[in-house]
Amino acid sequence: MIVAETIADVKKYVKEWKKNGETIGLVPTMGYLHEGHASLIKKAREQNDRVVVSDFVNPTQFGPNEDLEQYPRDFEADKKLCAGLGADLIFHPTPEEMYGKDHFTKVHVDTLTAGLCGAVRPVHFDGVCTVVTKLFHIAEADRAYFGQKDAQQLAVVKRMVHDLNYNIEIVGCPIVREADGLAKSSRNTYLSPEERKAAVILSASLKEGKKAIDAGEKDLKKITDIITKKLETEPLARIDYVSAVDFNLLQPKDRLDGEETLIAIAVYIGKTREIDNIIVR
Repeated sequence: MIVAETIADVKKYVKEWKKNGETIGLVPTMGYLHEGHASLIKKAREQNDRVVVSDFVNPTQFGPNEDLEQYPRDFEADKKLCAGLGADLIFHPTPEEMYGKDHFTKVHVDTLTAGLCGAVRPVHFDGVCTVVTKLFHIAEADRAYFGQKDAQQLAVVKRMVHDLNYNIEIVGCPIVREADGLAKSSRNTYLSPEERKAAVILSASLKEGKKAIDAGEKDLKKITDIITKKLETEPLARIDYVSAVDFNLLQPKDRLDGEETLIAIAVYIGKTREIDNIIVR
């Protein structure tokens, strides 16, 4: 497996692969890889001749009071995981390499970024869209892989690709969970043992909502109320939001219909903000 630290090196290998007619799958990550990332790499390996994994903690998607410096990092472990899954190249640039001394351009997606996590993290999605755009150009990928756990990010990137006519397919992959239901996340390492037990309330609350849907409930206010009440049974949980939106434009809706509906939650467990979701019709 190739370890590349510069844009020029990535472009050199990509040029050779493209010359040979090979397809490229890109898995953008911020490192500290876990089974969720592994599932994306495996999918990319199945569908492409070459797999590029970016391993970059992107500073532009962190607000001033967020956890940029504390965000977990373990590049040696990341390299082993990627090599074991058959990735061809891992791209591990510095912020200076990605953005240079002067960086004045950003990519902004309107409407879809106003609510959910965007309401409390106003710079986040501009940072995501900007770095993802750069990675698309650097890797010249045919497909890029994103997890459903970050459902708003997935919807925003899909819209950006559609609106700006990018020549790339966005592949969304299912949430990977711990045995007790907690969605895999690099930020789970922030949780104390007591908080880790409490965090299961996120998936448990969504299960209650899904149970009501399976029983025939279509009123999304009633469904989100069921989820909220379940979350409120956990003393360590502080709700940020419980929302039901259409999965296309991420706008609020009242009832389930034939289109995909995203039911998304964000909850603080202690100081750690956890997110989870389900997508239903």
